[in-house]
Amino acid sequence: MFENLSERLERSFKILKGQGKITEINVAETLKDVRRALLDADVNYKVAKQFTDTVKAKAMGQNVINALKPEQVMVKIVHDELAALMGGQEAPLNINGNPAIILMSGLQGSGKTTFSGKLARKLKSSKGKRPLLVACDVYRPAAIEQLRVLGESISVPVYMEEDNKNPVQIALNAIAYAKSHHYDLVIVDTAGRLAVDQQMMDEIAAIKEAIHPHETLFVVDSMTGQDAVNTAKEFNDRLDFDGVVLTKLDGDTRGGAALSIRTVVNKPIKYIGSGEKLEDLQEFNPEGMASRILGMGDIVEIAKRAQEIYDQKEAERLQEKIKKNKFDFDDFLKQIQQIKKMGNLKELASMIPGVGKAIKDIDIDDNAFKGIEAIINSMTPEERRRPEIINGSRRQRIARGSGTNIVDVNRLIKQFEETRKMMHMATTMKNPMKMMKQMKAQGRRR
Repeated sequence: MFENLSERLERSFKILKGQGKITEINVAETLKDVRRALLDADVNYKVAKQFTDTVKAKAMGQNVINALKPEQVMVKIVHDELAALMGGQEAPLNINGNPAIILMSGLQGSGKTTFSGKLARKLKSSKGKRPLLVACDVYRPAAIEQLRVLGESISVPVYMEEDNKNPVQIALNAIAYAKSHHYDLVIVDTAGRLAVDQQMMDEIAAIKEAIHPHETLFVVDSMTGQDAVNTAKEFNDRLDFDGVVLTKLDGDTRGGAALSIRTVVNKPIKYIGSGEKLEDLQEFNPEGMASRILGMGDIVEIAKRAQEIYDQKEAERLQEKIKKNKFDFDDFLKQIQQIKKMGNLKELASMIPGVGKAIKDIDIDDNAFKGIEAIINSMTPEERRRPEIINGSRRQRIARGSGTNIVDVNRLIKQFEETRKMMHMATTMKNPMKMMKQMKAQGRRR
């Protein structure tokens, strides 16, 4: 996401490279290029102008610190203003009701149904919620079936009344059902149209008035650019929704909707969808997104995702095994599965500062671990627990069973042994500098 804008902004800042100080001339030249970059990214014209005017005012008012170059000062100002443009701070979801009710709105094809499933999964796993999905699209049987399949895949029940064509009544019945069956979160998926029309607006407004949701979210396909912003305005004028969800942001290299929508409707972006998998959903963080646009990575988001899958008891068990040098292939496989739960591998790598630009033209397959998993799964339970017993004949059998070759098996086992050795040293050695010297010595001997 935002690849084109990131590249254009980087080129804009090069105008200031080698300049001794910020001047009105070099700032004007830089910001002219920045404005072009924003417009090419499909940012609203008024938003782009207001943004560059604000940046110029702040740049000309800066007392440039001698230790900083003008380029660095400008990047800092642009970063802060980009974050402010997108809302400044995270806008948490209100899920305090019992049950908390979340109403989805948006056009057909925007991703409402998929997002409903993603959100139910996320709040179930990260917040310990007991969600109930509600099928209120009475016009498209495929939408009801899609929600049912999604619910099944994440073990979340779906409330539906296939013979009832009254979405308001279905929503009310679902809330009553949730209360009687102790579900503390109700997510109501509604019908959309291919374009904004009066019937759809009347229907979603009637549902909102009847169920009094704690959150009304507008879900929009970010790839529609300025159309997304215009549609958001029409929905907000009628519904006064609480927040925006941008879907398909992974397919949008421009990002104009994300940069314009907050200013136009004055409502926060709460979530972004960055892939097709159910785990490809993240809370929108303006500061982190501004950093990613400027190629600075987003360590906070990585930490947040790691925290969501962190298990204290499992971590303690693993640490004890590492101390005793008992870390095995079962543990290794679990760690791979944990990493995969954190989301798209290329997106994760791009959040590491300095890595995003380096890998932009590299295709990182989400199946990168497939060969490793196949090899481990071809081992017997005893071999996974006791890697030291894997001799030549066993390696041949593992290679045949995993559809790989002996070279792949040997490489994995060697890497595993080295990893286990370093992990054991790290947990038992009191002198980390001594450990580093030993590791370097090992590297020289290879």
